[in-house]
Amino acid sequence: MALRKPRAVILREKDLTADEYADLALKVSKICSDAGVMCIYHTFIDTAIAHGVRQIHLPMPLLQSMSDEEKSRFDVLGVSCHSVAEAIKAQSLGATYIIAGHVFDTDCKKGLPGRGLSFLQEVVNAVDIPVYGIGGITESNLKQVLQTGAKGGCMMSGFMASDKSF
Repeated sequence: MALRKPRAVILREKDLTADEYADLALKVSKICSDAGVMCIYHTFIDTAIAHGVRQIHLPMPLLQSMSDEEKSRFDVLGVSCHSVAEAIKAQSLGATYIIAGHVFDTDCKKGLPGRGLSFLQEVVNAVDIPVYGIGGITESNLKQVLQTGAKGGCMMSGFMASDKSF
């Protein structure tokens, strides 16, 4: 298998304090920079601004509460969406990309069935910005995700398997 790397890493650590996140973010940003991978901060807007980071990913309520001045500090402004209506709203609020999910069943959302590829297709068709699928995305189903017109897929646990070399 060819050596692969992600286009970006979203540093989502919602259980940390702002100071703990800031410390971790500096370390992860350095690793990402050395590897030529974009590091996208998550949720901690003030930390991203203080670190001079121009990429952030937010839950919808945070995007809705951001001022235009805050939004102008970012070149990349991603948002997690769970419906077509949210995706349309995110685009109207200035999002530059959307992560839509969860597409397939996943342990991260145990007991909640995936919304499916048709959901992802609907989101892709509803907006004019890149859409990435999330939730149960693996190497084996990524082609199906891309066939919806999604720009890509987000993986978490798929990268954590110790018996695979990526």
